[in-house]
Amino acid sequence: MMFMVLILNRKIIGARSYNGPGDDDDGLVNTPRDMNGHGTHVASTAAGIMVPGASYHGLASGTAKGGSLGSRIAVYRICTPNGCAGSSILAAFSDAIKDGVDILSLSLGSPASRISDFKEDPIAIGAFHAVENGITVVCSAGNDGPSEKTVSNSAPWILTVAATTIDRRFESNVVFDKNKVIKVKMFFLEAIKFLFLMKLPLSFAFATSNLSSNKIVDLKHNECSHFNSG
Repeated sequence: MMFMVLILNRKIIGARSYNGPGDDDDGLVNTPRDMNGHGTHVASTAAGIMVPGASYHGLASGTAKGGSLGSRIAVYRICTPNGCAGSSILAAFSDAIKDGVDILSLSLGSPASRISDFKEDPIAIGAFHAVENGITVVCSAGNDGPSEKTVSNSAPWILTVAATTIDRRFESNVVFDKNKVIKVKMFFLEAIKFLFLMKLPLSFAFATSNLSSNKIVDLKHNECSHFNSG
């Protein structure tokens, strides 16, 4: 695999890839390259270098950095468009142990409805052998919370990490005709932008910071009306 020298920063020191039993028939390229951006995202969260001027569409501007700036990354690409095969997971664990990694970070796992017994779970099995060899294994808790019994990768030898919330509120102004301005929370901006791009005459409900009740904005007529929650 050839890369331009200008895009390298010596962060990645190893890369392996694994296709599952049924992947070769689909003509998938056996490459460690990230196929959908998820691996790049979680790798930068773990060990990304400092990136000044980062923001979310201009909001929350600052310097982004990973949890361990000085760490190097060895990539073990085990998932394909057909899923993450257990055989690939176990093979990657075996190679990582032989390669002498210090920490393994896995941002994958089964849905809560399909969690199997530890002795049948390839992540739990592979993690057990890695921990036996002095490797710390960190896994995601899944995306099925916050209800009870929805945590994935809960084996006691795994450091399981879940998402959390913060006390920051990202707000922006939506400006209508006649200089009417409404403050909206950040997580609604993508939906509002989508509606404008699609030119859909839809009403969209969102919470505001200066109103005790909810407010509906009609994106076609720029009219506002109140409704009581509950």
